[in-house]
Amino acid sequence: MIITEPKWKKLVVETTGPIFTPQLCQELIDLSKTLPREKGTIAAKIEKQKLDLKIRKSTISFIPFDKMKDVYEDINDLIQKINRNNFGFNNVETNQQAQITEYLKDDFYSWHSDTGIDMSTEPPVRKLSMTVLLNDPNEFEGGDLQFANRDINPMKQGHAAIFASFLQHRVTPVTKGVRRSLVMWFGGEPFK
Repeated sequence: MIITEPKWKKLVVETTGPIFTPQLCQELIDLSKTLPREKGTIAAKIEKQKLDLKIRKSTISFIPFDKMKDVYEDINDLIQKINRNNFGFNNVETNQQAQITEYLKDDFYSWHSDTGIDMSTEPPVRKLSMTVLLNDPNEFEGGDLQFANRDINPMKQGHAAIFASFLQHRVTPVTKGVRRSLVMWFGGEPFK
């Protein structure tokens, strides 16, 4: 007997329309400029982060839950629906602050996944990741979100890609302008 996943399951979902209006995208960009900013780091070990400019070069800020409560609630409702219809993961919830990522010229994030393989050491386990492009793609060149062995459409302002956090993905180097995105993770207790 061969056991396979149901045909309805997916590992990457691209929204067919924007989930954020251009106005909300701009509000989030403006909000990020008022928050503490730091260089993007990578996970080195549990609870440890390190700066490695050969793997990731970007600037990030985190949006506190109280700064955009309604947006967090709307996103959570959307993710619950997308999870039920496409992924079928148990116990998926918003449990980390949203990150605004800014990629300037020559910034990038090389191949990585958003969750480790030893899930017993990292509760809550990230199960789904989401990237929303906040600025108009005409404002930059390069900066493509790519997945290993999967093609996706070029992102448009306000559109989202939701994907299994264990998928290898990257953001190619920005060659001109600035790319801004909102990144979120959803999860909970380890996979069963």
